[in-house]
Formats: sequence, C-alpha cells, structure tokens
Amino acid sequence: MSHLARAATGEFVGSAGLAAVVVGSGIAAQRLSPTDVGLQLFENSFATALGLAVLILVFASVSGAHFNPVVTLVDITLHRRQWSTAAVYLPTQVLGCIAGAVLANVMFDAPAVAWSTTDRMAWQLLLSEVLATAGLILVIFALVRTGRSHLAAPAVGAYIGAAYFFTSSTSFANPAITVGRMFTDTFAGISPASALPFIAAQVVGAALGWLGVRLFFPVAAPEPAVARG
Repeated sequence: MSHLARAATGEFVGSAGLAAVVVGSGIAAQRLSPTDVGLQLFENSFATALGLAVLILVFASVSGAHFNPVVTLVDITLHRRQWSTAAVYLPTQVLGCIAGAVLANVMFDAPAVAWSTTDRMAWQLLLSEVLATAGLILVIFALVRTGRSHLAAPAVGAYIGAAYFFTSSTSFANPAITVGRMFTDTFAGISPASALPFIAAQVVGAALGWLGVRLFFPVAAPEPAVARG
C-alpha cells in the first residue's frame, strides 16, 4: 500500500472512530441519564475528549490525524502539505464521519440512518462555532510550529472536552463531523438545515485561527531531534 493510500485509510478510520465516539457516547448518555441534560453533556464531552486524544495518538504517524477538513486546509496553507492532499483527505474525512455515525446508530439499535431534527440555527451558536474552530486551529498549530506536536493529542482532547461547555454550540469545530451528525436523530445530531451555516462558521473560524497562528507563531521551529541510543 502506498503512503498516500495508507494515510487516506488512516483518515477514514480515524474520522469514523471520532464520529462513533461522539454519536455513540451521546446516545449512551441520553439513555443512561434521561432526565439530566447537564450530565448527558458531561458524559458526551468526557468520552469525546478521551476518544479523540487516543485516535490522534494512534493515527498521528499514519496521516497526521487531522480528521477535520479545516485542519487539513490550514496545514496546507502553512506549506506543510501539497494541495493534492485536500482532494484525498477531505472526502475521506466526510465519508469516515458518516460511516462512524451510522455505525454508532447500529451499535445502539437505532435506525442506521435517521436525519437529525435538532435545530441549531441561532446566531449565538454560529458565533460559538467561529470561536471554537479558531481556538482549535490555534491550539494545534501553536504546538506544531513550536516543535511540540507530540503534545497535540492531550491538548486537543482537553480543548474539545472543555469547549463542549464554554461554547453554546458544544463545539463541533469540524465540517466533516457536522455532516456525519446529520445522519443521527439523537443527542449529538444536527438538522441538515443547520449544518451548512455551521460549516460556514467553522470555515470563518479556521481563517481567524490561521491569522492567529501567523501572528503569534510567524516562524515554524524545527521539531526536536529524537535521541538515538
């Protein structure tokens, strides 16, 4: 298998795993704590934070563990990858998130595909998505450009787990997972009508995050050399 094929497969499996964690833990939380929305959100965020950190650790050396179209695009615009990468990674990430959401539905004996009816169309939610995505981009590439990319897994997991609570949108911050969550009419779902504005807000947030990276970390530091015995 070629390097690109292996990387694309890693992005598909990692994106599917992320969607399965987000949707599956949302369904479990809804069933385990049916009368406490706050506890449901905590259970969903805690599982997502841990699951995302593990997925990044597993696939970082395979594909870079993006699992997110805006992360891929920012990575390209910071001259770390070729534009041809986007043609492979972006559809793979979206398809992976759809597959993961469907898998989560099936695991919990819900309809494999059920369009979400959860309306998330409100200006404060879109503002939250702008800020959440900008923060995510800044966290990731601040570490990358200062030679600390080995800390990305716990840092990104912690950021997303926290952002579930400090943003009113519960921090999707990812166009691929936004599409995937359209396919589940459960706690983590988003209606198709709300998805496109969310994605637009995420793209704006990614652009702002890119500007922040260029402002605060204009020069990328080399990764530290690995000591060899």
